Amino acid sequence: MQIQFVKPGPVAGSALTAIAVLVFEGGVLSAAAEALDSETGGALSRALAAGRFKGAKGQALELVAPANLHAGQVLLIGAGPQDKFDAAGAETAGAEAYKALKTSGATTLELRFDVALGQVAQAAFGARLASYRFDRYLTREKPEKKPSVTTLNAVVEDPDATVAAFAPLSALAEGVAFTRDLVSEPANILYPDEFAQRVKALERLGLEVEVLDEPAMEKLGMGSLLGVGQGSARDSRLVVVQWKGSADPAAQPIAFVGKGVCFDTGGISIKPAEGMEDMKWDMGGAGAVAGLMYALAARKAKVNAVGILGLVENMPDGNAQRPGDIVTSMSGQTIEVINTDAEGRLVLADALWYCQDRFKPKFMIDLATLTGAIIVALGHDYGGLFSNNDDLAGALLAAGAAEGDNLWRMPLPPQYDKMLDTMAADMKNIGGRAGGSITAALFIQRFVNGLPWAHLDIASTAWKKPSTIAAIPDGATGFGVRLLNRLVADGYED
Repeated sequence: MQIQFVKPGPVAGSALTAIAVLVFEGGVLSAAAEALDSETGGALSRALAAGRFKGAKGQALELVAPANLHAGQVLLIGAGPQDKFDAAGAETAGAEAYKALKTSGATTLELRFDVALGQVAQAAFGARLASYRFDRYLTREKPEKKPSVTTLNAVVEDPDATVAAFAPLSALAEGVAFTRDLVSEPANILYPDEFAQRVKALERLGLEVEVLDEPAMEKLGMGSLLGVGQGSARDSRLVVVQWKGSADPAAQPIAFVGKGVCFDTGGISIKPAEGMEDMKWDMGGAGAVAGLMYALAARKAKVNAVGILGLVENMPDGNAQRPGDIVTSMSGQTIEVINTDAEGRLVLADALWYCQDRFKPKFMIDLATLTGAIIVALGHDYGGLFSNNDDLAGALLAAGAAEGDNLWRMPLPPQYDKMLDTMAADMKNIGGRAGGSITAALFIQRFVNGLPWAHLDIASTAWKKPSTIAAIPDGATGFGVRLLNRLVADGYED
């Protein structure tokens, strides 16, 4: 969808143009809505009086445009209380406008949101996110089901300044879309090497990308990661992504590590057949890190950042890892594999150790669709946050709240750490059913070597179907990209 910012003026569209205006709670028309109401002889006021639309947030009312208006449709968007309307409200309004009209037949959506230019940019951002669609494998879709809106014109007093305000949001939207694409791909298309090559292609943005193959990982002693993928015909990969945007290219970086299990059958501890197709998105953590690095490079963030992606397939062939096997991680610590379906933590163990050992970052944040237990604990609207550092945890909670990628902090009680003890090795890879998300995080903590660290368990948020958020269509959400981009922008750029 093409997004343009244009100066106010008379409606100069056609029957294929739809105009969206804001109505605040209680049926209070915005200034632009009042002007349109006057131009149409009170059509908007009459529509409000005749129905139940009262401007509540999330409401939308479509009207056929009066004959004297050079447009086909008028859309009233509920904006909630006028004194509480903010950037997040603008984003929702823009997303709701696109969602309401995307298959209406209109080809141009004109946002007449008479708010601050930053909020207009945010509204366009919301519409951009809402317009995401993963349709590359649809070959017989009926025309009426395809989106018709191809152009968004956002009306604003200073288009040039709004274009500048929108630029970093556009870069962020591209990063989110990149993540959503990766997470949406089926596993026969997106296996570890293909994932790595798609990230390698981002060197066009100025990123530095290295791809470590299995012999390179064997040389480094990554027995924990390699054990997960040994049952797959697809070789594992470790991808190292660097963005050097700081004024000092040698400045200490910040680091993000992603679990990238491109498909998870559970291995020998195989999952039930029902719902297993969803395990194509078990690489959502690595997808989020890739999208974040895309966004940082695209908006030229003034920071040095490292992304590490551990990419594997967990398959059950004759060479697959068995329950009871003992592997040696890059750290030298040994792990007894009790359940081969607790594989993501094994990938992260080596990826995190490699990250801290090579780059010595200020902190590490890992993202992983790690446990079903986090869904039981938090539902589908919050990711689980575990951290050994209060300052880092607080910054993540604030960034998540600001961007709508909500987190809830979970505990790391030392007494639970004993649940990982085993007679045969330094630790086992599961701690039992009780507190499953917590013991998984405690396992990962054993590989951060005391560095400030946070673990985001995003099994609850990487995929939504159905989605109740206008800016997130059904499917891959891109969760994590926005909150980490905000974290960087608010606290770690030059």
